[in-house]
Amino acid sequence: MSAAEPEMERPAEIEGEELPRMTLLDHLDELRRRILASVIALLVAFLASWYFAPTIFHWLQAPILDVLPPGDKLAFTELSGPFMLYVKVALLTAIFAASPFLLLQLWLFLRPGLYRRERRLAAPFIIFTTLFFVAGGYFGYRVAFPLVVRFLLGVGEDFKQVVTITAYFSMMSKILLGLGLVFEMPMLIFFLARFGIVNARQLLRWFRWAVLLIFVIAALITPTPDIATQTVFAVPMILLYLLGIGVAAIFGRARDADD
Repeated sequence: MSAAEPEMERPAEIEGEELPRMTLLDHLDELRRRILASVIALLVAFLASWYFAPTIFHWLQAPILDVLPPGDKLAFTELSGPFMLYVKVALLTAIFAASPFLLLQLWLFLRPGLYRRERRLAAPFIIFTTLFFVAGGYFGYRVAFPLVVRFLLGVGEDFKQVVTITAYFSMMSKILLGLGLVFEMPMLIFFLARFGIVNARQLLRWFRWAVLLIFVIAALITPTPDIATQTVFAVPMILLYLLGIGVAAIFGRARDADD
């Protein structure tokens, strides 16, 4: 009888706290407000980044300038190329700069569907999701993208290298944003474990299938079909999955103790 009592306390605790009742129109109106606030934040960050776009791109092109022969530069084939490049640079910078506010808007949209104990995770959610997102982008810039550049230029070393600013920034932005999202895996696992959806034992048992799925996802999200770029995405994802298992073990047990 005593073993069954903890299981009966939980529904009573949940019933004692009613969630706000929202209609479909209320949800849509809330979604509209969060999207509008996010767009305004991105616009403000974009305008602030626009002035520094040339300086930022000078920093972003360092990985390829270290590989190109001395004196070589990135090229452009259209008159509007540099202007559109700086627009994209400012937008990419705005996404990273405004990420805490964007994640706050996501949390505020999800908040009405959470219980009081779950709402206390607001600060950890915003802080750590932002840190992991920025860390993923930085890893892409410092480690992943230079490896991809060296590999691809090494394959074409017998040819004249004419790399356009459009092609270069397109690949870089995809890798930076892609790895920023990939680095959110531990936070996703944290919340799934915290809410009792998964646990460390399950994640460890699914490891083989997770590795297979990771390589499939890496093949889909990488900007080029070469194995080197796919591996650059897959290896961090596997390591982050293992980190997520540790996170689930720690915080999953903490949740069981609270319940």
